Amino acid sequence: MTPLTRSDFLQQFLLTPPAQYHPETRARVAHLAKTSLRQASVLIGLVERPRGLNVILTKRAEHLKHHPGQVSFPGGKYEQYDNSLINTALREAQEEIGLQRDQINIVGQLPSLATVSQFEVTPVVGFVAPNYHIQTDPNEVAEVFEVPAHILLDKNQLISQTFTIGNRQHRIFALTYQQHLIWGMTAQIVQALQNQIILRYEYQQTLIV
Repeated sequence: MTPLTRSDFLQQFLLTPPAQYHPETRARVAHLAKTSLRQASVLIGLVERPRGLNVILTKRAEHLKHHPGQVSFPGGKYEQYDNSLINTALREAQEEIGLQRDQINIVGQLPSLATVSQFEVTPVVGFVAPNYHIQTDPNEVAEVFEVPAHILLDKNQLISQTFTIGNRQHRIFALTYQQHLIWGMTAQIVQALQNQIILRYEYQQTLIV
């Protein structure tokens, strides 16, 4: 697979209209009133490495009440003193894994995503300095790791399954990387980003067809 470079990512991310989330995942929360949703944001942190871009992910602590042990992007709920959802993502990234604000260059964001836990989550996209240092908060984070972007954004790596609960269709997305299972809200965000960032080898295959 061809590694994804910073210029590749920026060209497509900035020039392509924001991808929407899968219709079935949106339908699952369509009954929730927008005014009842609590605001939150996460950071999609991209890191330039010699073999291409990587994406920073975390594994949540096992003792947490909500989503224990799940893989997620750093992030959390909006606080009034944040003043913006970008600041929320930056603050949470610093509190959870020690990323300093001056090490992050924000380039944009994805559309907000409503969740069954009644949050409206805005993914914020930024480049993180390659020499960043990790200092995790053990109360929230068990592990920090990087995934090559060309793997995370490869549509062939993502699987989905539909099932019915209470006469309503639900679609779950998931992918694996090493020993990690990435699913839930994080995989929904990945699926939307996949639709916006077309990898070079996918584009070449399209031309051949």
